[in-house]
Amino acid sequence: MPADEKTMEHTSALFTDFYSLTMAHGYWKRQITRRSVFEMFFRKQPFSGGFSIFAGLETLLERLKAFRFSTDDIRYVEGLRLFDEGFLEYLKDFRFKGSVWAMDEGTVVFPQEPLIRVEGDLIECQLIEGMLLNVINFQSLIATKTARVWLASGKGSVMEFGLRRAQGPDGAMSASRAAYIGGACGTSNTLAGKEYNIPVLGTMAHAWIMAHESEEAAFEAYAELYPGKTVFLIDTYDTLKSGAPHAIKVGKKLVEKGENFGVRLDSGDIHYLSVEVRKMLDDAGLTGATITVSNDLDEIIIHALKDAGAPINTWGVGTRMVTGGEEAAFTGVYKLAARGDGKGGVIPAIKFSDNPEKTTTPGVKQVWRITDTHGMAVADALGLDGEDSIKQGRRYVFWHTSADYRHFYYVIDGSAEPLLKLRLDKGVQIAGNPSLTAIRSRVQSGLDGFDASYKRFLNPHIYKVSMTEQLRALKLELIQRHLG
Repeated sequence: MPADEKTMEHTSALFTDFYSLTMAHGYWKRQITRRSVFEMFFRKQPFSGGFSIFAGLETLLERLKAFRFSTDDIRYVEGLRLFDEGFLEYLKDFRFKGSVWAMDEGTVVFPQEPLIRVEGDLIECQLIEGMLLNVINFQSLIATKTARVWLASGKGSVMEFGLRRAQGPDGAMSASRAAYIGGACGTSNTLAGKEYNIPVLGTMAHAWIMAHESEEAAFEAYAELYPGKTVFLIDTYDTLKSGAPHAIKVGKKLVEKGENFGVRLDSGDIHYLSVEVRKMLDDAGLTGATITVSNDLDEIIIHALKDAGAPINTWGVGTRMVTGGEEAAFTGVYKLAARGDGKGGVIPAIKFSDNPEKTTTPGVKQVWRITDTHGMAVADALGLDGEDSIKQGRRYVFWHTSADYRHFYYVIDGSAEPLLKLRLDKGVQIAGNPSLTAIRSRVQSGLDGFDASYKRFLNPHIYKVSMTEQLRALKLELIQRHLG
């Protein structure tokens, strides 16, 4: 695909749900262009886990700045014969000129709290919904999955090997980016390495061994080509009777030259084989040789292997990491939180549902992360933007976001940090983007700030996401007004 077509595919404002376009036309025709505030949040943790990782913000900001209708897009919309000519003229000059508040990319996040707040006129806020959710939901899903894999590995070396099983070209690129943020040490996706400055990693395929006259000859040739980066794939024929002995023979020559090497297992009983191969390597005096494993790994398998004491140094994870594995999607949604009153202020908006968890929390909000004196996270608190900040030393009552009876009291003895920060102001980005390495470090330090109970794989502790008394009062008032 030519570069200009690739760019258009990512920035075309047609990358939106059709109802956004029909509603935008209706808003334009009825001149409903008042200020609006939308929020993106998610409803439940993926993988039955206790945390998620917010990812995709830089991608979103870049696409928002370039989001527009090309001449060809306008021609297509015109051909649908549903829209007024004046609306088509409006679309020709459309640019996103709203403001975006968001958490730092790489923040550990939880259900029901706004990760992103979008402020602008109703049309522009509506048109970007599909693209925003597409970018954030997928990258957050993959970053979360990778963080779980990384934790399962004991914060070890995890290589992302998912290119060939990813969901199409953009899925592969987005997955490589998100996986690196989540904790992968590198990727097999060479283009992602170039575009995102991610370390590229790889060993060899079975075809390399099969293309040579013998397994030993294949190992000799590879060692000659890449003496400092040699990892032998030892399960092409027979791991213990052929692959490991040949790797040891060739590996000894590398060690004599001052180079180390490794072996990779891609099939069979990974625990048994890794133990046996480790014994063979150690008995040969090759204690520095490393063992890498792959073959449909995920965090549950890796955790089991670690618990069993498998002597594995590096994990190659592909399909189940870059596709989300058993979890098809991140449950992010985008809802109207407030609408302009025509006088410079806003009117809080609420959506009701027979399912209490689907009833939204109204108003323009901020999120505070409350930590104790040791810097460990205690709870996240939603409050109305502009109300008195949550301050150290004061005692608060925080209520469950469902606005029911559940609540707790807490004296802020540590800190309360506001998480939503201004990223785009009237369509203009106000600060540069951090490096992926910095975002990756934020994930890892952020996870360290939560008790282990929130990070366990079986029945994790549920982190408190609550709201202030003032916000709860507003929610109850609107519920009474609309339902009473």
